[in-house]
Amino acid sequence: MVTIDDFRKIELKVAQIKEVSEHPNADKLLILTLDVGDKTKQVVAGIRNFYSKETLIGKYVVVVDNLEPALLRGVESQGMVLAASDESGIVIIIPEKPLKLGSIVK
Repeated sequence: MVTIDDFRKIELKVAQIKEVSEHPNADKLLILTLDVGDKTKQVVAGIRNFYSKETLIGKYVVVVDNLEPALLRGVESQGMVLAASDESGIVIIIPEKPLKLGSIVK
């Protein structure tokens, strides 16, 4: 179980996808450039089999903003885009309507 204090440590923010490129070393990964309001972040996401680059540009998403950076197949990922999956595939979690970039999700 996670305590409420543990959950509060996670910074979830609204971001917008500005650029998308294919990961050079992985067939299932995309490299997303996100505008989080006060900064730009690069996030590697395993959604390539479910989204085209063109459909992602401009989408608002929820990002874990304070996740420790990690190298994924040689490319740095500076956060994580929230998504859900079931037997039909993966879908990214998007706000119901556009919000100010960097808005806190709670």
